[in-house]
Amino acid sequence: MFARIRWHGPCVGQNATVWLYGSRTADNRRGGDVDLLIRSSAVISVQDQAILHERLERELALPVDMSFINPRYGMTRFQRLAVANAVPMEATP
Repeated sequence: MFARIRWHGPCVGQNATVWLYGSRTADNRRGGDVDLLIRSSAVISVQDQAILHERLERELALPVDMSFINPRYGMTRFQRLAVANAVPMEATP
């Protein structure tokens, strides 16, 4: 699963951190979608969020849910819960 996610740095910035959370973190818990939590040092525009969403769904052939951490306000309560059990993704060119 991890090897299939190609990094799309231009959409989120080169210094972004991405975590996988939810049922796809374990192969024995095959969920229906891919849940990603994304943190960048800059606010990611709605347009770039949409571009990234479309690219990942096309690449993975799976539904993708993304939650973006706003650098101005930090993590929401939900995001703190998600990251507690998340798997950090490695960026690959």
